[in-house]
Amino acid sequence: MSRFRVIPKAETKLTREAMYALIRSPVITEKSTAASEHNQVTFRVPLTATKREVKAAVEGLFSVKVDAVNTIRVAGKAKRFRGRAGQRSDYKKAIVTLAEGAKIDVTTGI
Repeated sequence: MSRFRVIPKAETKLTREAMYALIRSPVITEKSTAASEHNQVTFRVPLTATKREVKAAVEGLFSVKVDAVNTIRVAGKAKRFRGRAGQRSDYKKAIVTLAEGAKIDVTTGI
C-alpha cells in the first residue's frame, strides 16, 4: 500500500478570452522548428502560467490532444544601447508535446 495519497487532477476551465491571453505567440527559431518533427510546438506564455492552464488553452484553441507540457523560465539579458545599460524582460516558454497524429501549423493564424 502506498504511503502517498493520490490527488485527482482538476479540470482547468478557461474562457476563450483567457486562452488567447495565455498563448501569447509561437516561438519560431531553428531549435523549435527542429522540435516540430517530434510533435512539439513552442509558445511564449505569461510568467504566471501553469502547465495545466497551458494544456487547457492549447487543447481549447487548436482542438488537439496534448500529451505533455514543459515550461522554461528565461531570464532577461543585460544589454547596452547607445552606451546605456538596460535589461530585457524575463519571459516563459511552454514546449507542448502533441499526441500522435495531432498537428498545429503556427505559420497561419487561428
